[in-house]
Amino acid sequence: MTACSAAPDAPSSPTAPVVEEKAKAALTVTPASGEGISPAGPFQVGVTGGSLTAVALTGEGGRVVKGELTADKWVATEDLGYDKVYTWSGSAKGADGAEVPVTGSFRTLKPQRLISVESNVGDHQTYGIAMPIKMTFSAPVQDKASVQKAMTVTTSVPTEGSWAWLSDTEAHWRPRDYWKPNTEVSVDVNVYGVPFGGGAYGADDLHVQFKIADRALVAKANTQTHRFEIWRDGVLLHDFPASYGLETDRGRVTRSGTHVVMQKEAKRTMCNKAYNYCDVPVTWAVLISNNGEFVHEYADSMWAQGKQNVSHGCANLSPADAKTFFNLTMIGDPVEVLNSSVHLSEEKQFDYYDWALDWAAWTSKSAVTP
Repeated sequence: MTACSAAPDAPSSPTAPVVEEKAKAALTVTPASGEGISPAGPFQVGVTGGSLTAVALTGEGGRVVKGELTADKWVATEDLGYDKVYTWSGSAKGADGAEVPVTGSFRTLKPQRLISVESNVGDHQTYGIAMPIKMTFSAPVQDKASVQKAMTVTTSVPTEGSWAWLSDTEAHWRPRDYWKPNTEVSVDVNVYGVPFGGGAYGADDLHVQFKIADRALVAKANTQTHRFEIWRDGVLLHDFPASYGLETDRGRVTRSGTHVVMQKEAKRTMCNKAYNYCDVPVTWAVLISNNGEFVHEYADSMWAQGKQNVSHGCANLSPADAKTFFNLTMIGDPVEVLNSSVHLSEEKQFDYYDWALDWAAWTSKSAVTP
C-alpha cells in the first residue's frame, strides 16, 4: 500500500503596501461673489483638509480690509463700505501639499438713504435709578423689528427690561423696575448695514457705556398734602413744604406720575406766554419733564408752600430747600408726583413719560415678540 503525502503549500503572494491619500484643501469663502451684500458682513474664509497661508480682501483703490488670520480661518474685523467692490486673494495648502487659491469678488449694497442714530445717555456718565435709554433716529424707521434686533442692552446685574417704540423715530429701553444702584450698562446699537425698510439702512453703529449711581434717590411730590419728600436708599432725608400747579386750571396742573430729572440749572428765567409771563428769574431749577415742569426756588410763593397749589405746573420750594434738592439730585433720578387730577401720559409726547406706562403697556410697544 502506497502512503499518501500532502502537497506542499503554494508560495503566498506579497501584501501590497497601503498608501494613505492625503487630503486636499477645501475652502469656504463668505461671500465668494454676489451683488447687494450687506457691508456689515460676515466676511470670512475657512479651510478644511489644510491650512490658510495667506488671505486678503481688497477694496477699491487697493485698500486692504483688516482681518484676523488663523490656520483654518480668516475673519474681517471691520465693516465694509456701502456700494463698493471687494476682491478676495490668497491661498491655502492642503495636507497633500497642493496650493488652492482664494478667489472671488462681490459688491456691497447701495442704500437709497442712510439713517443715523443718537443716544440720550453719554459714554462713561452716571445717572439716577429711573434713567431710560433713548435712541433717536434721523428719519422714520419702517422695519422696526429689524432695527430692534440689532440693539442690545447688557447689564452687570440681572435686569429685566425691554425696548419700546414711542414713535417712528424713537426707541426707548427701560427696566421693569428702577435700576439697582451701581449697575453698569452697555448699549450696542449695531445697525450699520441693517435694513430700516423702504431702501434705508443704518449709517453707523453706536456704542455707549454708563453707570447707575451708588444710591437710590427718590423725590415724592404730593400735590394734596403740599409736601416734597426726598428719600435716599429708603430713608427719608427731607420733608419740605411745597406748592404745585393750580388744580382749577387743567393747563397748570402738575401731572401725576413718575417724572425723571432731565436737566439742572443754578439760574434760569421762566417764560410761559400762554399765561402772559416771561423773563421771571428763579434759582436751583431742576427740569423733570419737557412740558415745562420744574422743581425750583420761588420765594414769592412761600406763603402758599405747604398750604395750597398756586404755580403754573412747577413744584415751588423755598430758596434753601430748592438748593438742597438741587445739590442732592442728578440726571435720571425719579420725581414721583402724586394725587393730582391730570396724569403724565403719551399726550404731546412728553419726555420722559416712560414710567407712566405699566409693564404690559410698555412691552406691547416692542417690535419684537419675546
